[in-house]
Amino acid sequence: MTAPVFVVDHFDAGGGGRYVLDGPEGRHAVSVKRLRAGEDVVLTDGAGRWAECVVLGSEGKDRLIVQLDSVAEEPPDEPRLTVVQALPKGDRGEVAVETMTEVGVDAIVPWAASRCITQWKGERGLKSLAKWRATAREAGKQSRRVRFPEVADAATSKRVASLLADADFAAVLHESGTEPLATAELPASGEIVLVVGPEGGVSPEELALFEEAGARAYRLGRSVLRTSTAGTAAAALLLGRTGRWS
Repeated sequence: MTAPVFVVDHFDAGGGGRYVLDGPEGRHAVSVKRLRAGEDVVLTDGAGRWAECVVLGSEGKDRLIVQLDSVAEEPPDEPRLTVVQALPKGDRGEVAVETMTEVGVDAIVPWAASRCITQWKGERGLKSLAKWRATAREAGKQSRRVRFPEVADAATSKRVASLLADADFAAVLHESGTEPLATAELPASGEIVLVVGPEGGVSPEELALFEEAGARAYRLGRSVLRTSTAGTAAAALLLGRTGRWS
């Protein structure tokens, strides 16, 4: 069993490398995980910096004392994979974020596609975005990542087109694609941007806009996947083909 991961804001240890993990993370470590002296834990800032530590003990119900001797940094993976995810209905957006985080996606861009039933507006939109970001954080911890995916602000189709124009490989999952994603020529480095449409599909106007920006339509397979599933399946395929899963 790999060591549990906890998120920290800093790595400043006191004399002799004694570090106190407190707050909600400390409470979870002491009262929920019930960690004891001698067990291993990993502390990370979620942005690539991390430290492997040994538990020395606890104080109260929310302070875990660990030995922190050194901090390492995990470099970003290449090529970087960004998934533009159309807004699904209900809680299926969090499902998509959770599973894409687990497979290794580097960035997730919520997209308010024209055919999305769900629309993020006002306070509701801010709460939904916060849920996506919290889900990415928790899934990052659960999957033992030390570099969590970035969840961007909700993007318009024009903003998505800009991301596609800057990518080294840009793809839109669409039934009109004549080439399977499984055989597409992928870069060894740089940025891959993948667009996953809503349940109603990418509109002809959006597809034309994205193709004008340099993206191509690709098909994933013969079966039809839900929007909350397609991104994870396609990401797994791409990460395997680029060698990031080797």
